[in-house]
Amino acid sequence: MEYVRASDEELIAMIADGQSEALEALYDRYSGVAYSLALRILGDRGAAEEVVQDTFVSVWRRAGTYRAKAGRPYSWMLGIARNRAIDELRRRRTPGRDRATFGSGPRETPDPAPGPAEIEEDAARVSELRFVVGGALQRLPDEQREVLELAYLQGLTQREISERTGIPLGTVKTRTRLALKKLKETLTPLMRGRVDLDGV
Repeated sequence: MEYVRASDEELIAMIADGQSEALEALYDRYSGVAYSLALRILGDRGAAEEVVQDTFVSVWRRAGTYRAKAGRPYSWMLGIARNRAIDELRRRRTPGRDRATFGSGPRETPDPAPGPAEIEEDAARVSELRFVVGGALQRLPDEQREVLELAYLQGLTQREISERTGIPLGTVKTRTRLALKKLKETLTPLMRGRVDLDGV
């Protein structure tokens, strides 16, 4: 079975059957969307990455409980990611309590959970953005694309990129600056009115 071409529903069924390759395929397909959602809620890259990992561990464990009437698979997964992120936000806002004890006593009420239509709309926007940005990345010279991918996809600092690749730190900084400038020039006309690129 070629997992990349399988539908979401087929992948969920294979995960329920214990096929780890199906989980990897689903992770490749939706981890970016889950990360974007968690980052929007938490505002912390490290915490958002942990939420993504927790989400897919939960998918692995709960795939057998998925039912189509609960919504499409990615809506189901993003619901798990959002709940994990809100749990983490609550934990951070409640000093001295952990997840196990948070349920007792007064607590902040999170924003109402989005409906399936809102989740699907968010997923579509993120998917479109990833497609556009991915195309722009492919137009960069290889050496510039490499430093951006290491920084933004793997979360490495410029010093860590230098250590991993053997490229001098000053060169890493220059390539990053040039790459971001080219990305902005490419993306601004495409994304006008959609994304604020002034900080790039």
